[in-house]
Amino acid sequence: MSNIQLAIAPIAWTNDDLPELGAENTFEQCVSEMALAGYTGTEIGNKYPRDPAVLRRALEMRGLRVASAWTSLFLTTKPFEETERAFLAQRDFLHAMGAEVIVVAEQGHSVQGMEDVPVFDGKPHFTDSEWDRLTSGLERLGELAAQTGQKIVYHHHMGTGVQTTAEIDRLMAGTDPEKVSLLLDTGHLVFSGEDPMDIATRYKDRIAHVHLKDIRGPQLDEAKEKRMSFLTAIKNGVFTVPGDGIVDMEPVLRLFLDSDYDGWFVVEAEQDPAKANPLEYALKARDYIRSATGL
Repeated sequence: MSNIQLAIAPIAWTNDDLPELGAENTFEQCVSEMALAGYTGTEIGNKYPRDPAVLRRALEMRGLRVASAWTSLFLTTKPFEETERAFLAQRDFLHAMGAEVIVVAEQGHSVQGMEDVPVFDGKPHFTDSEWDRLTSGLERLGELAAQTGQKIVYHHHMGTGVQTTAEIDRLMAGTDPEKVSLLLDTGHLVFSGEDPMDIATRYKDRIAHVHLKDIRGPQLDEAKEKRMSFLTAIKNGVFTVPGDGIVDMEPVLRLFLDSDYDGWFVVEAEQDPAKANPLEYALKARDYIRSATGL
């Protein structure tokens, strides 16, 4: 238990995919409230300074460290070299900030950022050749990460080609465990209709990063019935913090607590901060995790 660290993502304060959500919230407010709520780590948002010295000073004053950051990949649709350049810049930035894992997700054909495309109906499905480009490209990125002592963690995600249990299985079967690890996101799995405990149990030894996200049941039903896009569902409140929705979170938490997992638990719940006060929900999540796990 002592090896697990607790972070929170800035997406509850300022949303990278929907910049209008939280546009009024500053970087300083975000990281100060993270620390006030009792977290020791953060992921990176669009308002964070990109100069490692500047960011490190701001975080150290608040007792925070960088857990990781999102990195978009286009291995299925663009030449590898384009993804490689962006990845190396992110790798080196995160290495300078002391982060040991790099969150990656394939965005080729993704509809997650399209407000007018239903997230289920428009979901892409990779061809065999695209799967080959994805898996071989991920292994090459894993090798580049290893050069600096880091590892990549793949984020299965709504509206992308790696969303379902079958797709996660194919990705894991097609990649070297020494080069490609998995990020477990409880909210994305339940949104998609998958079982987080099944994925956590099946790939416990390959999971190197965990996003703790909950789902509001009525909003999930509405997203399906009204064929909402991913971003519309977010604005409608489909996501919330751990302990505030329908996800059976405690068995998943217990699985990692009882294992040799030594990575981060990251609270991540993209919400409209005008409707869900970020500090209030950060405290709510912190209290839930403390009561459920003792962390």
